[in-house]
Amino acid sequence: MRRCSPLTTPGDNRHVPTTLPVLQADCANCFALCCVALPFAKSNDFAVNKPAGTPCKNLQQDFRCTIHTRLRDQGFQGCTVFDCYGAGQQISQVTFGGRDWRTHPGTARAMFEAFPVMRQLHELLFYINEALTLPDAAPVHAQLRRALADTEQWTRADAAALADLDVAALRQEANTLLLKTSELVRAKVPGRKKNHRGADLMGARLSAANLRGANLRGAYLIAADLSHADLRTADLIGADLRDANLRDADLRGAIFLTQPQLNAAQGTPTTQIPPTLTHPTHWT
Repeated sequence: MRRCSPLTTPGDNRHVPTTLPVLQADCANCFALCCVALPFAKSNDFAVNKPAGTPCKNLQQDFRCTIHTRLRDQGFQGCTVFDCYGAGQQISQVTFGGRDWRTHPGTARAMFEAFPVMRQLHELLFYINEALTLPDAAPVHAQLRRALADTEQWTRADAAALADLDVAALRQEANTLLLKTSELVRAKVPGRKKNHRGADLMGARLSAANLRGANLRGAYLIAADLSHADLRTADLIGADLRDANLRDADLRGAIFLTQPQLNAAQGTPTTQIPPTLTHPTHWT
């Protein structure tokens, strides 16, 4: 597995990117990679089984979904909570230069293998970029900028280099910095903070709980009752919020909270969320 930057050699002075790839999905410029490259397992999230590399039965020839406005009603809730963080259009338009897998079937295998790697890179860019916006994380900003530059360079690598990338090692290095970011930010929250990192809190009754500044990294909060809970400045990176009740919860300043996490949860228009995110349309 390759680990050094694809565009520099160890010891080079790496630039800090002034512009990043778009970190939001642009389906109009993607060849429906999430609908083809990734597998579906029949469950509450998907109505059917689908192997990786096989187009979804709902995919049209023009790469549009026939049930896009009815995904939840048709049993494809998983599609509504997935976000590629812009990896789809990066692979489609940059890595493969606009050559789609239908017209150029010889690209299909390499494209489908590169897409999950690119998604992980874009997700990392999302988290690192957020960490750089947090003033309390200033002591690690220099290291974060280097990690940002390194990760951004990988997004411009070709498919062969992406296939050879040890993305797990890259993520581990970045996670060390993200964890330090979390500690620095949450240290500013007064009082004792709860540590539920990786905890099994499925279905837990946490209504009105004081979780301000809590460590909820990787916690299983599936169907947990977090209504009216104080989650300000809580670290929610990797937390599973599927069907969690966030009714009237306060998530202002929550660290590393993503739109897919909100989309997977249940809430109301009165649930308080960071200004960079939006209330899902199914929250009523």
